[in-house]
Amino acid sequence: MSAFHHVLVNNLVANIVNFTVWFALTFWVFLETRSVFATGMIAGLYLVLTAGLAFWFGSLVDHHRKKKVMLASSLVSLGLYAVSLGLLMAAPEGAMAEVGSIWLWAFIGVVMLGVIAGNVRAIALPTLVTALVPEDRRDRANGLVGMVTGIGFLTTSVISGLLVAWAGMAGALVFALALIVPVFLHLRFVPVDEPDPEALRAEAGQSGPARVDIRGTIKVIGVVPGLFALILFATFNNFLGGVFMALMDAYGLSLMPVEAWGFFWAGVSTAFILSGIVISRTGLGKNPLRTLMIVNLICWVVAALFTIQSSIVLLAIGCFLWMLLGPYAEAAEHTTLQKVVPFERQGRVFGFAQSVEQAASPLTAFLIAPLAQFVFIPLMTDGWGADLIGDWYGRGPERGMALVFTVAGILGLIATVIAWNSRYFRQLSAAYLKGSEPSKTGSTGG
Repeated sequence: MSAFHHVLVNNLVANIVNFTVWFALTFWVFLETRSVFATGMIAGLYLVLTAGLAFWFGSLVDHHRKKKVMLASSLVSLGLYAVSLGLLMAAPEGAMAEVGSIWLWAFIGVVMLGVIAGNVRAIALPTLVTALVPEDRRDRANGLVGMVTGIGFLTTSVISGLLVAWAGMAGALVFALALIVPVFLHLRFVPVDEPDPEALRAEAGQSGPARVDIRGTIKVIGVVPGLFALILFATFNNFLGGVFMALMDAYGLSLMPVEAWGFFWAGVSTAFILSGIVISRTGLGKNPLRTLMIVNLICWVVAALFTIQSSIVLLAIGCFLWMLLGPYAEAAEHTTLQKVVPFERQGRVFGFAQSVEQAASPLTAFLIAPLAQFVFIPLMTDGWGADLIGDWYGRGPERGMALVFTVAGILGLIATVIAWNSRYFRQLSAAYLKGSEPSKTGSTGG
């Protein structure tokens, strides 16, 4: 557990670095260009890269020691952030304020690759929970992971808002470069007792060179009744969740200045910490999947209501509840996968789940950003929507974005009710409640 706690703290600082750069980039681009389209494209780019690389990241996690993969992640981010800073310094004056500028999108692309390089840690960490934490304490350990994520968001939101206000994007990149080196050095000297990947592959009867092996991973997932349905359910949730990534910053910055928006996220992110503490003390109950469904019901009700008026108070309540319940959903999914999936396959299964789940969000982000800009915002500013419901819902650009949130919440609520009453939910619950951790099983090919 001591090694787990060290890795957890190291991941916290790494998350602060990457979240700061990501948040700062979104804030800075919106303030430079005043374009919802541009911020939506950033969210879409992040999610495309996450979905496209997650399965490969999972393969790296399974075929190498998890600590080495995390160290490599820090080195790659270090190099890409340095290149980004060079691009920013070399760009012609005014180029970064033009939505159509090649300089702007080249800069965004390199920065996002640096952020994405850190995502391999999100796949490696839950596999280390399996390796380092006893089975009956994993739900609580997953709660600590959620708490660390919350601390990262809280710290990041303040830092990124202030850095953008005081020093622009250059300040955020210098901050990131200054922290990555101590993160690398700390983890380098943390002793992590994890199984040897080659020995596990041999024990599981996996022959041939280590490779991604999508077919074998799909076979492992298919053996567990209802596991595909869980991944597809999370995929649909992420499809709707892309709305939040595409529009949340633009919506919030329409109501308050960037410094206030940073402190706002610091405040609501305390919910992550609170829920992580509660989960680490109480766990997720006998059936984490039931917890997952209850959490989703509440989240989508909140999503349908928290933008119903242009109110910072409503926005704060809604975001706080969303943050409070999010770690429960993530911990429930991770705890289930850690129990029903063999350890030597967990990196690829977590990567597969992340890849499939995140693949839905880019579609939403790429669709919603122009849809909000060119349809919903005009609709609620001087269109028929403003005439129909504007007297009580409100009029203006932010009300167009708010309407998108409301529609997404209603659709999510319907989907959760259907999933909870499905046979797949009952099958996977039964598989989890059998109570035995799966033996190591594999297929031919790595």
